[in-house]
Amino acid sequence: MPKVFGFYKIRARTRLTLTALITLIILVSGALYVQAYNKNKPVYEVPTEKKMAALTFDISWGNKTPMPVIEILKEADITCTFFLSGPWVKENPEAVQRIKKDGHELASHGYRHINYSTLSKSEIKEEVMKAHKNINEVAGVNANLIRTPNGDYNDHVIEAIHEINYEAIQWSVDSLDWMNPGTATIIERVKKKVHPGAIILMHASDTCKQTTDALPVVIKNLKEQGYELVTVSTLLKEMPPENN
Repeated sequence: MPKVFGFYKIRARTRLTLTALITLIILVSGALYVQAYNKNKPVYEVPTEKKMAALTFDISWGNKTPMPVIEILKEADITCTFFLSGPWVKENPEAVQRIKKDGHELASHGYRHINYSTLSKSEIKEEVMKAHKNINEVAGVNANLIRTPNGDYNDHVIEAIHEINYEAIQWSVDSLDWMNPGTATIIERVKKKVHPGAIILMHASDTCKQTTDALPVVIKNLKEQGYELVTVSTLLKEMPPENN
């Protein structure tokens, strides 16, 4: 029997939907607060009129989803940017080397999956450099882009990142695949929200159950809309001089 709340009967599916909606509102509100009250900001998008976009993937855990994602990208003949957490890199060296071999860009997702705004500058730098060391040892790459865990930052986080010659990268299009909202929702969000210079957030961690089903259609739609899919570093080359 559905539970009664006041005069309303709320079924299990409705409760799950409401919980997901509340979680999204909290996360979006936090992101807006961070953007509004910090003068030092990461790169969310690149101002350009060219129909270019960067498809990006965060990976922090799991070994089931990454390879199917990599195979889909190979079949589509596109290159993307992968933001990899330090421990995952060490635990999955073959996947990391495959990402590099296929021409994708290797970037950092930090070491521990914690909010950097709670850390001192020296602690932030230590987190970034520990992940940097892992990526370099496994793939022979000196990464210089980072997406902070949870997208969390404040002024001193960005300052610390810049002081070790890294650039912080966020996103302007969130696929919401991390919420497992349904394949159709992921596909439709990217299709409607993409724009020239967009950085698209997706995930290849095992907790994201619908990414591999949605990804082929996401890519197909982007191509049909005339978008060239490139790495973040390639997209950054389109940044106007005054923004560099």
